[in-house]
Amino acid sequence: MTLKTRDWLLTCGFMLANVPAMALESDKNQPIEIEADQGSLDKNNQTTIFTGNVKMRQGSMYINAARVQANKDGAGNQRMDASGSPATFGQQLEKDGKVTGQGNQVHYDSQTGIVTLIGNAKVTRGGDMARGQTIVYNTRTEVYTVKSAAKGRVHVIIQPQKKK
Repeated sequence: MTLKTRDWLLTCGFMLANVPAMALESDKNQPIEIEADQGSLDKNNQTTIFTGNVKMRQGSMYINAARVQANKDGAGNQRMDASGSPATFGQQLEKDGKVTGQGNQVHYDSQTGIVTLIGNAKVTRGGDMARGQTIVYNTRTEVYTVKSAAKGRVHVIIQPQKKK
């Protein structure tokens, strides 16, 4: 099986496994709050860099990292680029608890709701787990794409659905 085929199959598997769970709709309408040991602002470029025990939150969604760079565009959309050992991510779901993830880098785009975890990436939801080099996670649709390193493999655990 080729890497592209395997990645596509994993994406389909996660789509099927995650249909009933959606992220909190209200999160995208909440302000983004950031706490850190230190921060610097470049107002002309709409860029802020935070270092030291950084905690970023938007509603129930959070990113914790050693360093976060936040960029804001003219429309008010924000992009967060976090790094750490690891940088962590989490979000409350409408149903079925919460999703958490970690990676050496975590990138979040508020306009699209896409979180990309890079380097030793891992995402869990309940008993389900995905691990690989890179995970692209859509906070709005709960769709994951898991990719391996060039000659590596991905690891996925999908729990059976409970009968109602």
